[in-house]
Amino acid sequence: MILEIGPRAYIARAYPNETLFFATDPAAACPAGVQTIASLFGLLRALGRADVDLIVCHPNFSQPWGLRALGRSIFSSRFVRGRSPLVRSFGPELLRWRGKAPIAVIDHEDLPVINRDNLFLMDRCALWFKRELPVDHWRVFQKTAHANLPTPRFRSQAKMEGWIAKLRPLSIGLSLESEGLLPTPQLKQTDIFFLGQVSGSSTVRARGIAELRALADHGVVVDLPDAPLPRAEFYRRCAQARLVWSPEGLGWDCFRHYEALACGSVPLISAPTIERHRPLLEGEHALYHDVEPGGLTRAALAALADKPRLARIAETGRAHVIAHHTPEALARYIVETARAG
Repeated sequence: MILEIGPRAYIARAYPNETLFFATDPAAACPAGVQTIASLFGLLRALGRADVDLIVCHPNFSQPWGLRALGRSIFSSRFVRGRSPLVRSFGPELLRWRGKAPIAVIDHEDLPVINRDNLFLMDRCALWFKRELPVDHWRVFQKTAHANLPTPRFRSQAKMEGWIAKLRPLSIGLSLESEGLLPTPQLKQTDIFFLGQVSGSSTVRARGIAELRALADHGVVVDLPDAPLPRAEFYRRCAQARLVWSPEGLGWDCFRHYEALACGSVPLISAPTIERHRPLLEGEHALYHDVEPGGLTRAALAALADKPRLARIAETGRAHVIAHHTPEALARYIVETARAG
């Protein structure tokens, strides 16, 4: 039996008959949601069940008893109705004291660090699956477990080496919301498609968007919608493009990397900054560009000069995403890796 605690049924979707899911998000359709004091005690009892052989936890962003979290919880209409956000946030915190089965942590945050408030889970867990896992794993403790960049002395401590041994890469993969909306590969009508937040996002996007507009001025057919699109229409426009620009946003790993391939197009991605799970390989599943000025332009023009190659990459990459980067495939990776020890 698997016990999952988190905002959405990530593992429970792949293992519906053997997962007991406790939702920490009121929007999740779940009979065992952690919404009231009574339901919190229900989770406490479930954590003590002898038939639970794996606990999967989606950690809180911060401790629920911090001043900011307390303020948001207490001064809430849900608090008066007995369904305070404070109660929900205590779900993962019960693992400080309860739960004998091995714990696997799923960290989908944009942050390339592990928050200080969640370091107790590093002690308690068997494995920590992290989306934004720095190439140098020690950097996840920068300014959290260590005051600055972890030093050689910090890195030589047996306890810290044990923490590092628990880290595993995890892709964000396809979103749960993409199910049933992804189109089959379509006839190409544009060269490059991009839709995403630029203002308030990464400098990679701010610099690159100017290069895309310059390409459009030189005959490249660039599709740059000036307003958000419904998800189905977004996917349709992806499918009609030969390339989908997929630059780093708040984190490097992005749904768009995998959505583009699932739609039958090739993602053109800014150079990786993290260790990746089942990576999209250059020239086989995706294409990459340097982030320095001119890097996006050079990569785009070189790619568009060989359209049969783009078609081959799109086909191979789509098969790779369907095999390894759907929510169900990623859930299986987490459970099988955790159970293998």
